[in-house]
Amino acid sequence: MDKVIDLQLYQIIASYIFIAILLFIVKIRGISREKEILISAVRMTLQLILTGYILVYLFNNTHPLYTIIILMIMEIFSIYNIFKRTKMKLSLSLKKIIAVSMLFGTLSSLVYFLLVVVHISPWYDPRYFIPIAGMLIGNSMTGISLGVTKLIDEMHSQKHLIESALMLGATPKMASKEIVDRSFDSAVLPTINSMLGIGIVFLPGMMTGQILSGISPLTAIKYQIAIMLGILGSVSLTVILFVQLGYKTFFNNDDQLIIDE
Repeated sequence: MDKVIDLQLYQIIASYIFIAILLFIVKIRGISREKEILISAVRMTLQLILTGYILVYLFNNTHPLYTIIILMIMEIFSIYNIFKRTKMKLSLSLKKIIAVSMLFGTLSSLVYFLLVVVHISPWYDPRYFIPIAGMLIGNSMTGISLGVTKLIDEMHSQKHLIESALMLGATPKMASKEIVDRSFDSAVLPTINSMLGIGIVFLPGMMTGQILSGISPLTAIKYQIAIMLGILGSVSLTVILFVQLGYKTFFNNDDQLIIDE
């Protein structure tokens, strides 16, 4: 295997020069996004540097408590991010369902993936646990965010159709079925479309990182197949839990639609 290229400081600086050129182009084109691009680049850098030092410490001081704390921080931050991303008002009951769906969906998928698929030992080994948890939780966060937005939007826009169905004798589940299905599709299709393009249109980040670090492409492919199936399962399970429970928060005990205008 060829020697791994270790990026030097001047090479990292060169990548920032590339972004500086981009900012210049954006400015002369009159696109008001310089601030967002700059903030995202700086924030990404600081977050990754901090993460790097934390991971080095965890790898050198393996302990189940540390791993669990990091996992809980990731879960809490992802749930908070979903609340923040959703521009529409979220009821307390809907927030609880989002949290429960994220926790149950991602944790059950993570346990299965680590113990059944990868067989890591010990189970809290941060070298495997944290990166895999991050991929499952991050993708599930994105999926459920899309599902939340779609569900709330359609429950409001299709209010008259739902009420008509209820008056004709339909149950809340029957009246909301198409909306629930479309919300699930909206949340899961990006992951499915991404899987369809892997290997032909692009190489995913995990696989690319492994190859660049000197691992055999065949080994990287096996890991990538497993993690993509894990991501699909985690996203699907999380979103299914949310949409199947979430629509119920729009109805009262008398099966009446309750939507604040």
